[in-house]
Amino acid sequence: MTEIGRSVLLAAGGTGGHLFPAFALAEELGRRGLAVDLVTDMRGDRYGTGFPARRVYQVPSATLKGRSPAALARTTVVLSRGVIAAWRLLRRIRPAALVGFGGYPTFPPLIAARMLGIPSVLHEQNAVLGRANKMLAKRASAIATSFERTRYLSPALAAKARLTGNPVRDAVIAAAERPYAAPDGKGPIRLVVFGGSQGARFFSDLVPPGLAMLPAEIRSRLFVTLQAREEDVGRARIALAGGDIEGDVASFFKNLPALIAESHIVIARAGASTVAELAVIGRPSILVPLPHSLDNDQLENATNLAESGGSWCIEQKDFSPARLAREIERLAGDPATLANAARAAKSQGRADAVRRLADLVEEQFRGRDGRGARAVEGHELAPGT
Repeated sequence: MTEIGRSVLLAAGGTGGHLFPAFALAEELGRRGLAVDLVTDMRGDRYGTGFPARRVYQVPSATLKGRSPAALARTTVVLSRGVIAAWRLLRRIRPAALVGFGGYPTFPPLIAARMLGIPSVLHEQNAVLGRANKMLAKRASAIATSFERTRYLSPALAAKARLTGNPVRDAVIAAAERPYAAPDGKGPIRLVVFGGSQGARFFSDLVPPGLAMLPAEIRSRLFVTLQAREEDVGRARIALAGGDIEGDVASFFKNLPALIAESHIVIARAGASTVAELAVIGRPSILVPLPHSLDNDQLENATNLAESGGSWCIEQKDFSPARLAREIERLAGDPATLANAARAAKSQGRADAVRRLADLVEEQFRGRDGRGARAVEGHELAPGT
């Protein structure tokens, strides 16, 4: 039964990197008897179906694109509208706490929460404090981090930070129960390749020709699950078939955690949720960080996992069909190395991250520091307190 008067508002943008950990936290808070609502920007509308929330709200938001006076003015106007809308929303639903998952869509709700005296937790999924989080961190009641080291986290901010890890969904926890079995030299070699909306085309272009360079004996054992953009699915299928490679190509795989668990090698970008899920499930991976990402966060994420021995990080400038063929041929013939990498990856996994984050959230509104009760009961504090 939901605890009367106890609800938590989650604020996240419309990308999987922000929505997946929010989804995981919503599942955990629901198990604890807390009602959950989600506030997002317009991009997040497509995630409304199936998100474990009582209701999904939308507020205006904007990402800063450029430093010109006109760009700054446009962004300021939209974010100001978003703050007003978020302030009205929070006054109406009266959440006990707000949890922001980064990105500019978190900006209006967290600013409104600060104005109303509502406790807030800011979660950083990456090994680098994101730009929006850097602006919001001083205003948050607490900061949750996903890595032992988080770049740009100043000593003052570190004082209110706690290492929780990056929450993963229940489907990932279930997939993690499957033990890793390295290829035996005769049976199938299962590859799972995905890159999200920003990276799938790159892999669709390079992975099929790279695999076609492999010796026939290895190609005959391959089964490739490849995520591609909708417009690239057809040509990716043709490219795999042209190399006599069996596979499944689609724009979306609903059961991706289970497919990762069935894989021998994963080829992917290095978004925070991808790295967290690979570690919890414990699968060897070749990570190709998205180049030119803000603050190079994907390279930092990939480097962290590679340093543990659980992954091989190849920057995009060095990733070619020939390089891929060499890596797959080497790993296919070395099951011991794959098994060691799987163990190393799993050693980095934080399957309890969602519990740790939920504990931190509850601490903020259960009055342990004297702030939670005041915020829940009144919400009548002066702006800026």
